[in-house]
Amino acid sequence: MSQSNFDARGILGVLRRGEHPEPGAMTWFANALADGRVTDAQAGAFAMAVCMHGLSHAARTELTVAMRDTGAVLQWDLPGAVVDKHSTGGVGDCVSLVLAPALAACGVFVPMISGRGLGHTGGTLDKLESIPGVKTQIDGDLFSNTVASVGCAIVGATAEIAPADKRLYGIRDVTGTVDSLDLITASILSKKLAASPNALVLDVKVGAGAFMKTIDEARSLARSLVTTANEAGCPTAALITNMNQPLVPSLGNNLEVREVMHVLTQKCSDSAIGELTVALGGMVLLQAGRVQAAQDGAQLLRDAINDGRALDRFCRMITALGGPDDFEQDWDAYLTAAPSVTDVISLNAGFVTACDGEALGHLVVKLGGGRLIESDEIDPTVGISDLVRLGQYVAEGDVIARIHSACADVAPEAVAHVQAAVTISSEAPEVKPLIYEKIL
Repeated sequence: MSQSNFDARGILGVLRRGEHPEPGAMTWFANALADGRVTDAQAGAFAMAVCMHGLSHAARTELTVAMRDTGAVLQWDLPGAVVDKHSTGGVGDCVSLVLAPALAACGVFVPMISGRGLGHTGGTLDKLESIPGVKTQIDGDLFSNTVASVGCAIVGATAEIAPADKRLYGIRDVTGTVDSLDLITASILSKKLAASPNALVLDVKVGAGAFMKTIDEARSLARSLVTTANEAGCPTAALITNMNQPLVPSLGNNLEVREVMHVLTQKCSDSAIGELTVALGGMVLLQAGRVQAAQDGAQLLRDAINDGRALDRFCRMITALGGPDDFEQDWDAYLTAAPSVTDVISLNAGFVTACDGEALGHLVVKLGGGRLIESDEIDPTVGISDLVRLGQYVAEGDVIARIHSACADVAPEAVAHVQAAVTISSEAPEVKPLIYEKIL
């Protein structure tokens, strides 16, 4: 059917009845979202109908590609493959800051468009901007030049990227329709595919600190994302990963950058964040055709971390984005400490059997490390460090975490919050693996 023969009411009627829309309908609606031909009420009705009845694979892919094409689609002329990664969000998740430079050191290019903190999860851009001088909202020329010269750049999306998604996302937020597999898929991929990667890897997190709480939910989302991205022409794979505890034992912006620097300077490719980094990197190098097996790609990433090449790329990226040119030498001085650090002690002896990452993430937000409203300013120094790990044995009175706060009188309430979030039991728990499944 010609695009001129579609209209909002007709498409909404089809979706309300749970029928499959005709080819072209999702393209028309995405364009109408971007140019204002549909009202907010119609956009809300669209989101509700999709949330209630879902879309076919074909319609979901069409919507994703159409939303991507409502804005700028980046073009690259680089001497190597362009790759990218996306995480569905978790606490203590600073993988991107290790993965992007490690991949760049392996000869691929990583134009990574990332986001800010959302709910209880920290934002990659907020973490980067805790480094003095770093700016992640940059113009297109600086973005492309940094990718070309350094091999990677982690930046925020401009208004020109997927404007249809920006409008629909805001409407979903106020109409109770965020929780739709099809709309989540289209939202994530319309922005990621706008960077025109040759290959993509997805980190779909599940557990106490993630948005997805069950393995079935995570598996459904991973399959939806992988299927849609592949149908859109981008070779894609996903890992379903364990978020039953923060990935690193720190939460908060410059505290997590410290964890990144520990991995890069101390060559800790065998840490949890290192393990996940090399696994994701191996998968995307396989999807890009750079290696014959994911484990071969993982070894390339491991070598890049262990021989210091990933550190070099990270620090060059920091300088290119406006940060200090001596960050590699003086990073500890640049990552300012909070005015107050308070020990949290265990009230009893036993094994750490649970860690409520979501509760801890919300605490970091309340301390000032995240946003309660969009206009809030973030304090990059606050957060939690030295958090105990699942399966660890602690004695009564042992330190189970340290709270970094702007003033000492915030700490007593925060101490009780952390103690409630960490469960200590007499029997050691079964510690589950970091990576549950691969979705190809």
